[in-house]
Amino acid sequence: MLLKYFYDDKLAQASYLVGCQATGEAIVVDPSRNIDPYLKMAKEQGVRVVGVTETHIHADFASGSRELASRVGAKLYLSDEGGENWKYQYAHEYEHLFLKNGHTFTIGNLKFEVMHTPGHTPEHISLLLTDGGSSIKEAIGIFTGDFVFVGDVGRPDLLEKSAGVFGSSEEMASKMFRSLQQFKQLPDFLQVWPGHGAGSACGKTLGAVPSTTVGYEKIVNWALQCDDEKRFIGALLNGQPEAPKYFAMMKQINKEGVGLLQECEAPNRMEPSPSLVTVQEWIEQGIVVDTRISSEFAKKHIRGTINIPYNKSFVTWAGWLIDYNRPVFLLTSEENIQNILNDLRSIGLDNVIATMNPSVVNQLEEFGPSTISYEEVKPDAVIDAVLNAQMYVLDVRNTIEWGDGHISNAKHIMLGYLPDRVKEIEQNKPILVHCKSGGRSAIAASILHAQGFKDVRNLIGGLDEWVKQGYLTVK
Repeated sequence: MLLKYFYDDKLAQASYLVGCQATGEAIVVDPSRNIDPYLKMAKEQGVRVVGVTETHIHADFASGSRELASRVGAKLYLSDEGGENWKYQYAHEYEHLFLKNGHTFTIGNLKFEVMHTPGHTPEHISLLLTDGGSSIKEAIGIFTGDFVFVGDVGRPDLLEKSAGVFGSSEEMASKMFRSLQQFKQLPDFLQVWPGHGAGSACGKTLGAVPSTTVGYEKIVNWALQCDDEKRFIGALLNGQPEAPKYFAMMKQINKEGVGLLQECEAPNRMEPSPSLVTVQEWIEQGIVVDTRISSEFAKKHIRGTINIPYNKSFVTWAGWLIDYNRPVFLLTSEENIQNILNDLRSIGLDNVIATMNPSVVNQLEEFGPSTISYEEVKPDAVIDAVLNAQMYVLDVRNTIEWGDGHISNAKHIMLGYLPDRVKEIEQNKPILVHCKSGGRSAIAASILHAQGFKDVRNLIGGLDEWVKQGYLTVK
């Protein structure tokens, strides 16, 4: 048997290539949209991908199942649980098999048995794997998707927060409790291969270890220690992070069928750099994203653009802040273009119309007041103004961080919600925006500038530096 692990650390998402070397056949479990790594690995290992399966309709990344079905003819093995609202609408275009609890299917000598494990989503399934080519005929592992993670379980509130099904969080938490009772009956030796690791927004305390066992999780996973359903529901729902806004779009895209990559149009590369008039038209039509590091953006940027630095957090904040229904224009270096496009497409953002070199910021100066800057300040430079309420202090951290401690007269708007709530911010005072260490607040400062706020200051070092200098104590 062949088992290969793939991990996208930007989305904290895991997928798997599982192959039967005796027959040369393989299946991909929970594939990301870019299927080239699976096909490359399959070729290297002397197997061909004949199937693709998913544990559920994903909310945090664009699935590669349709891409595999279209490009290599992989058969779709998809959940048929959860009711009419949770059906894969594109499956009829390809060879497929819908799966219910207790169903089995084979890839070569490998047998997969379906367990319906609702709780994270209604249609969620887990897949028990038995190696038919082995002398031992018991299952060796289980693909748990967003059901059981290392040290945690999938969050049950996304159906309500992302899909808008009011009042469903407690119902899904109750289903999760019952699904876990099934999990507890599995043999301790069974390996567990989850769909996410630390950093994913699909849970709250995920471990960074790539795999685990049923027995180990029985010992260390908090969710498997709780035998009282009511107490479990309360603990599971409490402290869940904000659900990224793009999750709702991902659910819809993955349900209806992700567009094929060969249908994505390549963006225009503006060489030489566009005129100020062109850039202003882009800002009016869509969203212009400057991907330079925040310190460079702070020194000088085009009026109306926003800054999402191209780093490990880029794809997450792009999903939060970019409108899927508007065209996207990028300021980025030539060497980063393809990687950025791949990252955006991994969450279904396909509408990048044009790219331009960041040098356009300097070239546009000749056209007049097209470039602006904002101030980056340290705590000791603004402490008096803050304490005397002469500055509007905006905290863009998440709700849990805010609850652990905050500046007494600060206002809280989590960064992902800022574009929708800018009207709540006072304009008659200088604005000091901060997060934990300065990264998120730099993005927030760019959004405020794009919305017309003039006196905006980003707190260098964030609340960490504020605490370090003794101005505040947090948990």
